[in-house]
Amino acid sequence: MISKEDQKFLQLAIELAQTGIDRNAGGPFGAVIVRDGQIIGSGYNRVTSSNDPTAHAEVEAIREACRLIGSFQLDGCTIYASCEPCPMCLGAIYWARPGRVVYACTREDAAAIGFDDDFIYRELETPVSERQIPVFQAMRAEGMRVFEAWKNKRDKMEY
Repeated sequence: MISKEDQKFLQLAIELAQTGIDRNAGGPFGAVIVRDGQIIGSGYNRVTSSNDPTAHAEVEAIREACRLIGSFQLDGCTIYASCEPCPMCLGAIYWARPGRVVYACTREDAAAIGFDDDFIYRELETPVSERQIPVFQAMRAEGMRVFEAWKNKRDKMEY
């Protein structure tokens, strides 16, 4: 169910996408994070202006919101995005654990203007040995020692 308040915040995400375009910051994407009716994070795509392929609107907004509230979790928050989140942003959203996500354009809409996230969605379903970027595993025993140290650490903060 989409409320008038949802529409208001989604409109802000769309306006941020336009701001990013106007500033030549990156692609046409914006995001706003809201908790208890207040914006706690916002961002627009800054990939090309920051030379950072992870500087997507949702990631920028998540970083800002988490800094503001002093937590790596966004419990009870809603993320408003001008477009359906890409696989990277979707992963970040799931790690942040907001209550919900509301978006405007679909990934098919994004593909129609040259942002083909479907390629990554397909790669995730492809066996590692058949992916477009070669991926190799090595030094598992050494890596497992660090995992064992984490497993046995008594004062760790679980997430």
